[in-house]
Amino acid sequence: MKVKRKIIEIDDELCDGCGDCTLSCAEGALEIIDGKAKVISDNLCDGLGACIGECPTGALRIIEREADEFDEAAVEKHLETRPQNESTAAPFPTGGCPSASIQQFGQEPAMAKQPLPTTGRPTSESSLGHWPVQVRLVPPTAPFLKNADLLVVADCVPVAYPDLHKNFLKGRAIMLGCPKFDDTQEYIDKFAQICSQSGIKSITTLIIEVPCCSGLPVVVKKGMDIAGKNIPMKEIVISTRGQILSENIIQ
Repeated sequence: MKVKRKIIEIDDELCDGCGDCTLSCAEGALEIIDGKAKVISDNLCDGLGACIGECPTGALRIIEREADEFDEAAVEKHLETRPQNESTAAPFPTGGCPSASIQQFGQEPAMAKQPLPTTGRPTSESSLGHWPVQVRLVPPTAPFLKNADLLVVADCVPVAYPDLHKNFLKGRAIMLGCPKFDDTQEYIDKFAQICSQSGIKSITTLIIEVPCCSGLPVVVKKGMDIAGKNIPMKEIVISTRGQILSENIIQ
């Protein structure tokens, strides 16, 4: 059934086929075909525009037109039919997923190598107040989620950002996950249950600047929407060098 709704439109003249947008589409609605990004089926595109911010050429925009209704069941079936280890992106003409590009950072000679500790206490206090921490392992009914300020962190952030405990974790419940390698629908369902049952007061998502990370706030927001909740939510983007690049309120 066709309805008038919001959906992604791609300008072929501006699209260079880099594939960044496909990494941000949790539904797998975008693919690179003949060197250009395409919406492979209207019913797979939710029209929320998570892919737009990843386009370096401005080829993507949200329009309103007659299209098949968004179909979550079709999305689930589509994702199940793809090979288990298949990336959401087609092969990149410029050399693969930008999230996997090799970078080497310089270090001061005196800091190049430090002896590994074998015993003893850490030099700074941990602010972690619970266990487990992985999204897939935390039950929606976990007592530490009750009326909590929730910090949802991409797996790579704690390695890149050294002050995670001091600046973000203290006083918050934390959940870690990777939107690229884990089950997106499982995440959405988990956050829907958490938002519905736990009385979460606020959500802060902490992600790395790479394209695949941008899917994490999207799935958290989808879970919140399914739960019918309006919880204050913020997205903070960290560079691969550990600098805060942006802070955005998620509406």
